[in-house]
Amino acid sequence: MTSNVADILIEALPYIRRFYGKTIVIKYGGHAMVEEHLKEGFARDITLMKFIGFHPVVVHGGGPQIGSVLEKMGINSQFVDGMRVTDEPTMDVVEMVLVGKVNKEIVAQISQQGGKAVGLSGKDGRLILSRKLHLVRPKAEDKPPEIIDIGMVGEVVAVNPEIIRTLEEGSFIPVIAPVGVGESGETYNINADRVASKVAVALKAVKLILLTDVEGVMDKSGSLISSIKAGAVEKLLEDGTISEGMIPKIQCTMEALQQGVERVHIIDGRKSHAVLLELFTDKGIGTEVSH
Repeated sequence: MTSNVADILIEALPYIRRFYGKTIVIKYGGHAMVEEHLKEGFARDITLMKFIGFHPVVVHGGGPQIGSVLEKMGINSQFVDGMRVTDEPTMDVVEMVLVGKVNKEIVAQISQQGGKAVGLSGKDGRLILSRKLHLVRPKAEDKPPEIIDIGMVGEVVAVNPEIIRTLEEGSFIPVIAPVGVGESGETYNINADRVASKVAVALKAVKLILLTDVEGVMDKSGSLISSIKAGAVEKLLEDGTISEGMIPKIQCTMEALQQGVERVHIIDGRKSHAVLLELFTDKGIGTEVSH
């Protein structure tokens, strides 16, 4: 047993040395945010990363929690292309749940493990500048594209990294809710994967880790692809190997890589200590996409 522990620590050493002092952005969502033992394990992972000299930055989702509150309030949820149609009453609930409840719970969990976490939304210090997302669907060649209004759903215009850098330098762990602010102070609901990708680019992060409810990117036989070069991704999209819910995650992945992030990891958040297993072991547990 002692030998096994020592082997694990030795295997982790080169990764600790390589990423010491570097920023790693983690998108936190899915089952990892719901099941108690996974929530506790995630908080421990993030706290450990900070104590050994990494700079973890957490961007979280909260779709199921938002849906539950909307249902209790009698507000129907509608989705278009996987995005929640967000009118003003829905936006109020989204902000209340993400910023007032989910964000603070994550901060408290990290604090219980000995970490110093600070919760933020994109409205704090104008962290996430955003604008209304215009959803356009192409139609027949002789017809103009269809423009669908999905309400207060936004896209990221810019990320102001100053407030995050200040927290990192003060040994704090930033925990960011994906709520953006527009030019006139309006509030926008933004996809957490996209926010995480933009934050990683703004911070020049060495890694972006996306927690999901699947093992990673699978090949046509259903086996995990542990490593992909960015140049091979287009072919996997064209032949249908990457499909459905994995497509937007791969799009975020490619955007991050094209704009300077070194590596992106898509991993299974349903596994205990998924983040540490991906970072500190030679094989990892998910899919790594690199240049």
